[in-house]
Amino acid sequence: MSGSEDGALEERLKAALWFSIGKIVDEETLKLGVNATPQFIGALTEMLWAQIGMSESPLHRIHSLTTASENVSEDLQSFAKHAGREVISAEDVLLLARRNEGLETILRKCLDQQLADRQKAAKRK
Repeated sequence: MSGSEDGALEERLKAALWFSIGKIVDEETLKLGVNATPQFIGALTEMLWAQIGMSESPLHRIHSLTTASENVSEDLQSFAKHAGREVISAEDVLLLARRNEGLETILRKCLDQQLADRQKAAKRK
């Protein structure tokens, strides 16, 4: 494949990852009765993409994507279990993002904003 074909494939893979994560987040937020912003989905996508890393072949990238998805889910489940919970929380996601300072900052700001919005809404009631 040429460089432009590799770039196009990479963009399609990243778009597919974004879409898949968006579907999973939508399903879970409906179950939990909460909302997730597009920024959260984007940050989660970027975090997973960074976990995958850049491989040489597109097939290796797909395999890496599957493996990274499994690793992320296992890590999140382990963090929740260690804390004595059955449900993954935002703190688990922040713990997973701790090695990516920029992503952790974005996620923390998003979480802080959501908490502030909930507090404002609670005061209105």
